[in-house]
Order: sequence, then structure tokens, then C-alpha cells
Amino acid sequence: MVELLGRVPVFSTLEPEDLRRIAELAVPRRFDPGQAVFREGDSSDTCYVVSSGHARAVRGHGDGRTITLAVFGPGDFFGELALFEDELRSATVEAIEEMTAVAVLGPDMRRLMNEHSQIATRLVIALGRRLRETNERLSRQSFQTVQSRVATVLGELTTQALAEGASPEKGVQVVATQSDLAQLAGSSRESASRFLAVLERAGVISQGRGRLVVHDPEALQAYVF
Repeated sequence: MVELLGRVPVFSTLEPEDLRRIAELAVPRRFDPGQAVFREGDSSDTCYVVSSGHARAVRGHGDGRTITLAVFGPGDFFGELALFEDELRSATVEAIEEMTAVAVLGPDMRRLMNEHSQIATRLVIALGRRLRETNERLSRQSFQTVQSRVATVLGELTTQALAEGASPEKGVQVVATQSDLAQLAGSSRESASRFLAVLERAGVISQGRGRLVVHDPEALQAYVF
């Protein structure tokens, strides 16, 4: 548990003893494919760290459409606002495949931060870094073409899969649909699909029945500008 928490960016600045205190509060959870961890509008009393499997954050629109905001894998952290206040969830998080996670109740974490101020300070620093990285990504995307945005997102998901132990020799399977890729890149599905077809003809990727395999991760950089 301590090792898992230490891999989470928002906890990366904490000392081993601080991580052990948090681990004592964590509760293992398991989710089936398609099962919601929480839904948009729910109370935000718990934060989660993914142990295995993947999940995605989606947000609904009044006309029934949804948009994918992020994809989470092992070591990723979500629902972090529960650490500081009991606000309503701004998005739905659902398991893409069978997923295990550890849950930490917000009130427990707030009590721990009150008792150990250095934990709160380090968490604020880590969250500030995460916000800055998000702002930089959004700023970068605003100046990119659709192809460049899709290639960037696909590259990031490939890097994530490699960090989780995927073998580049056999091709890296990305856990995301065409719709997910388009939404993460801020493009239409049609535009993303046309560009993915270009990558497939070039031998960079292959697609089939809900799966996308990247055969040449380095080649994606040629499409990012």
C-alpha cells in the first residue's frame, strides 16, 4: 500500500512515514467493467488510487451526450477534491475493465492533515504542480492542429501503457476508444478517425474491434508540431 501511494504524483512529495499514515486509512475496492466508481452530482467524500485496471472520467451533457475528460491507470489518483471539502462530483468515473483501487475518506484525510501540517503543505504543492501541468497542456492544445492533438494524446496514453509494463516489441495496446481519443484531443470523432486511418496506413498503429495497438511510438512524434 505504501509503495502504491508513493507512485501517485499528488503524494510524491510525502515522506515514508506520512505515506504509512495514509495507508492505514485506505480501504481496498473492486469495480467491474462499466461500473461507476461515483457519478456526476454525487457527494465527494472519498478519493481513490488505482491499483490495477483502468477507469475514465466522463461528463454528461443535457442532450444525453458524454465527453471523456481523462483516463486513469495504475498509480493514478482521482477524486482529490474530497481531501479538502465535501463538494458535489463534477464528473462520473467508471471502470473501463475490471479495476481495483484503494479508497481514502476525505474526513479521515482532513483529520490527518490537521494533526500533521506537513502533509497538507506537501499535498498543496503537489496539487499546484498538477494544476500547472494541466494548464500547460490546455494551452499547448489550443495552438495544435487536430492531427497534432490526437498524436499527442495517443503518445501520452502509449507512454502510460509502457510505464504499466506493456512490451513495445509486441505493440502497445492503448486502453481508449476512438471516441475517447477524439474527446481527449478536443476534436470530432470523424476527424480523429480519419487521422487514425492515416496512422494505420503508415504502419504506426493497427485497429480492430475496440482495440488500438501502437507499433511505432516514436513515429507519433513526427505528427506533433
